[in-house]
Amino acid sequence: MTAATGPALSIVVPVYDEEGNVGPLHDELVGVATALGRPYEILFVNDGSRDATLARLEAIRARSPHLRIVDLDGNFGEAAALSAGFAHARGDVVVTLDGDGQNDPAAIPRLLDRLGPHVDVVSGRRAERKEAFLSRVLPSRVANRLIAWTTGVPVYDCGCGLKAYRREVLAGAQLPRGMNRFLPAILGVRPERVAEVRVEDRPRGSGRSHYGLSRTFVVLRDLLALPLLCRRPPRGRALPRALGGAEAVLVGTGVLAIVATLGWPAGLAPARGFAPWVALAALGAAGAGWAVLYNVRRWVHARETGVFRVRKVI
Repeated sequence: MTAATGPALSIVVPVYDEEGNVGPLHDELVGVATALGRPYEILFVNDGSRDATLARLEAIRARSPHLRIVDLDGNFGEAAALSAGFAHARGDVVVTLDGDGQNDPAAIPRLLDRLGPHVDVVSGRRAERKEAFLSRVLPSRVANRLIAWTTGVPVYDCGCGLKAYRREVLAGAQLPRGMNRFLPAILGVRPERVAEVRVEDRPRGSGRSHYGLSRTFVVLRDLLALPLLCRRPPRGRALPRALGGAEAVLVGTGVLAIVATLGWPAGLAPARGFAPWVALAALGAAGAGWAVLYNVRRWVHARETGVFRVRKVI
């Protein structure tokens, strides 16, 4: 690899409080990448870790010429850490995986083999999840089916961090918090250019998971805006303003229907039996509209201001 040509492969690993995992994972990645026989770089994105993660990475960097560290100026979340990794990756192909050791680097060659002239993204699909079924696996399966149905992108394990991308599909990516759960659909990649490869799942190397059951409800909230963000992503503030106006109308209609249900002032009495259904429909639509408006605003804000700040690149 030379400064002029750059690496052919970038491996991006977002990490937050993973001091016990970064060393073993780095060594595994070096072994796999070296065997591929192509120029590569490994980027660890430190997302404001509070433990010794950064110090461990800096010690590894002293002996590893292929390692680069992107140290973020705070904890911005996995979506932002991935966005920072995408922005700093120099390879023609970008591979991502989680920093907890659960994704097996040995699967990377299979993902790269699946990339081709007609495939821009390859996503891992975990064969046997090494997590609690009721609190992690079952909600994930339900969410993945909903994401695939909503977007039309045939990926049924969006939560698997092991993915391979052609660099051009990542250009300018600024993912709001939590939107990494919808990769690769959120990038606007056409469904026929996405593939899945079965990969092995491993127990976490050390430490504890940073996610719980509550993220399932967040996924359900964000799903409502997904078709819009994937197919016609807003690029300015015109759409948020229009959605805000529609939201105000729905809320107003719901409030008026509630007033009609409870009783209007004397002389203003509409058909009472109809009012409760109007209230439910209007407020239900208002709730769904709020979720869409919330995510559209987040998307526009992320595009305009960015989602991460970098303290230093080592």
